[in-house]
Amino acid sequence: MRANRIFIPGYIWHLTHRCHKRDFLLKFSKDRENWIYWLFEAKKRFGIRILNYCVTSNHIHLLVASGSNTKSIPSAMQLVAGRVAQEFNQRKKRKGAFWEDRYHATAIESGKHLMNCMLYIDLNMVRAGVVSHPEDWKTSSFYELVSEKTRYKKIDEAALCEFCGFKSFRDFKQFYFEEINRRLTEKELQEKFSWSDFLAIGSSEFIEKFKQNAGIKAMHKSTSSQNERFQLKENAFSYNGKTHGKIVLLREMNNIFWE
Repeated sequence: MRANRIFIPGYIWHLTHRCHKRDFLLKFSKDRENWIYWLFEAKKRFGIRILNYCVTSNHIHLLVASGSNTKSIPSAMQLVAGRVAQEFNQRKKRKGAFWEDRYHATAIESGKHLMNCMLYIDLNMVRAGVVSHPEDWKTSSFYELVSEKTRYKKIDEAALCEFCGFKSFRDFKQFYFEEINRRLTEKELQEKFSWSDFLAIGSSEFIEKFKQNAGIKAMHKSTSSQNERFQLKENAFSYNGKTHGKIVLLREMNNIFWE
């Protein structure tokens, strides 16, 4: 089976895409930076609103807001994944798949749920034990926030303020940096579930509205809750199309190779 995807206009999406067989095909910084280069090109070509991203050695995270064009995100992902794979295989004189068959998409509610998803992504490499602070991982949007680069920006500052509820980008950065440091100080790093295992995450009202908008594709999906966070469950799907008697969920991989 292939990873389920439901695209509905007007939502924020957490996208994850893994390298083929979970191989560390992005272990060198030049390959991770090439993914970011093509993300910037996709932003220019298709007008996607990028909120957060992180490129690890064997998978990527991308938070993006969709407009009315349902083809913008698939077109952007097709461009980035296709060019990165093509250029890697040409340089390495390699043949075969670079990515898993499909990427996974989870709808995220704006506000605190979006903020928590961003924190989950930005603390990824800290949880893996690779860096002690998110600013030390250069192929991420957090590094872009810290560096304050003005050229080739990927992050949509206005969209971040709009969806997270801040009047200015300066206010957003101050709050976000303080929250990152608080979690690091209090060692509040581990999540009780993977943000990639669901179709939608947010309030109960958000989940119900999403199910209505998604129609039959989400009608019979079950909902679980954790404190004030509700999740629309994803059906388990087999990894790489092989079950061998049991279903294997695609879950977060935090292991990474040093360069």
